[in-house]
Amino acid sequence: MRQLLEITSVPIEIEMRTSRAQLQYTRGTAELEISRDKGGLSIKSRPIQLNMDTFEMRQSIVPTAARSIEQSAQKGREAAYSATAARAQEGELYLKAKFGEDVQAQISRTAISEQMFSQPAMDFIPKEGPEIDWNPGEMNIRYEMDKLNFDWRINQTEFEFVPGDIEISVKQKAEVIIKYIGGPLYVPPSADPDYEPVDVKA
Repeated sequence: MRQLLEITSVPIEIEMRTSRAQLQYTRGTAELEISRDKGGLSIKSRPIQLNMDTFEMRQSIVPTAARSIEQSAQKGREAAYSATAARAQEGELYLKAKFGEDVQAQISRTAISEQMFSQPAMDFIPKEGPEIDWNPGEMNIRYEMDKLNFDWRINQTEFEFVPGDIEISVKQKAEVIIKYIGGPLYVPPSADPDYEPVDVKA
C-alpha cells in the first residue's frame, strides 16, 4: 500500500537584533565675565586759617558807649582813692608839724612832686594789640587702583546612560503542511476503473 499523505513541518524563523549599552556624555562649557571698577585720585586740601580778634584794640581807640561809661567810672574810683590818700597824707603832715614850721608850704611841695611823678608823660594808642590765632593747613591724598572682577560660570559635564536593546521579530511562523498525494477515492470502490477485487480466501 502506497503512502497517501505527505506531512511537511516548517520551523519558526526568528530574527533577533541587539544593540550594546552606551554611556554618553556632553562636554562642559565655561563662560568668563569680567567687570571693572574704576578707582580714582582724590585730593582734599585746607589752607592755613588765620583768626584775628581786634575787639580789644578797637575798644582802646574808640570805645563803645558801655565801655566808655565803664572806663569813666573806673577813673572816678581811682580819682576818689587818690584824693582820699592825698587828704590822709596831708592830715598826717599836719599831725607831724612842729611849732614854727611852714606846714602849708611843705604840703604844696609834696602835692606838686606827686603830680609830676604820678602823671605819665605820654600815652600809646591803641593800648591793646589784636589777638592772633591760626589753624595749621591740612592735605589728604587718597588713591585707589582699578579693580577687576572675574566671574566664572562653569557647566559641569553630564553623563547619560543608554541601556542595551534587544529586538526580536518573527519572520516565519511554525506550521505543519499535510498534503494528500494519493489518487482519487471512489465510492463504492468498484467504481474505480483500476479496481481489482480483493481475493479473500477462507
